[in-house]
Amino acid sequence: MAESTSPTVEADVPKVVGPTIPRWQLGEELTRLRRAANLTEADVADKLGCSESKIKKVEAGYVGTNRAELLVMLDMYGVTDEAARNDMIELQKRGKERGWWSKFGMVPQQFATFLSLESSATNIRVFEPLMVHGLLQTEDYTRAIVSTHLPNAPTEGVERQVQIRRARQERLFADPPQTWIILDEAVLHRRVGGTDVMRAQLTHILDTVKAAPWLTLQVVPYSHGSYPGELGAFTIFDFEEDIHSPVVYVEGQAGGLYLEREADLRRCSLAYNHITAAALSPPESAKLITALTRATG
Repeated sequence: MAESTSPTVEADVPKVVGPTIPRWQLGEELTRLRRAANLTEADVADKLGCSESKIKKVEAGYVGTNRAELLVMLDMYGVTDEAARNDMIELQKRGKERGWWSKFGMVPQQFATFLSLESSATNIRVFEPLMVHGLLQTEDYTRAIVSTHLPNAPTEGVERQVQIRRARQERLFADPPQTWIILDEAVLHRRVGGTDVMRAQLTHILDTVKAAPWLTLQVVPYSHGSYPGELGAFTIFDFEEDIHSPVVYVEGQAGGLYLEREADLRRCSLAYNHITAAALSPPESAKLITALTRATG
């Protein structure tokens, strides 16, 4: 992660939902301070009586730390300014908070990170070539997708995923970021869950877009031919400048990957711009979905 200046925590800061962003902010600042003090991860681990691996995970934002450990690190790094120490303690507290999804029980850490980023972002840009994006899915569509991806999951496990998806939509729509979703036309033709489920899903997409001025939807038509989206789905999260730099999430069969390097961000933003240019305009995209809805039968 890129080095940052000392974070400032105000009472009236942009929204941060979940522990991921505060942990990342704290980790970035602890890394900067340790390097400025000419100390290694091993030096800190020896002082705290823990593994060097733990220090690396704290600095990477993968795990949080407790107040006592943080105070020891701040003393080691020569941080004496009371306001700066309080800022760091506030980040540590936020990094220990439980996300809204915790009421559904344990979720994979990678998914929890995704939910936290999605809930905290001010702008979200999505490209999805294979399925309707989660924020636009009906419950029946979600149920069909989860049942396919987790064929051995018990019924209650599938329903838990449906409930999480519904809660995710409700929370995001209550305080929505500017969201731009681009789908490949193939998404609209694949009859997930059968004809009735897919017809209802297409209708739901149209209704959602009409009711959400903060949401832009485009479709890349078959007629366009080859375009950068053929490399796969990805999501770009943008945040307030004093919260975090942009993050790109790329998902595949081997799991998800979070990209933060400037070169990766430039490449993904450029690809998204090209995908946007390849797509139909929002009105033309709506016309295509309307036509396919009528033809689904």
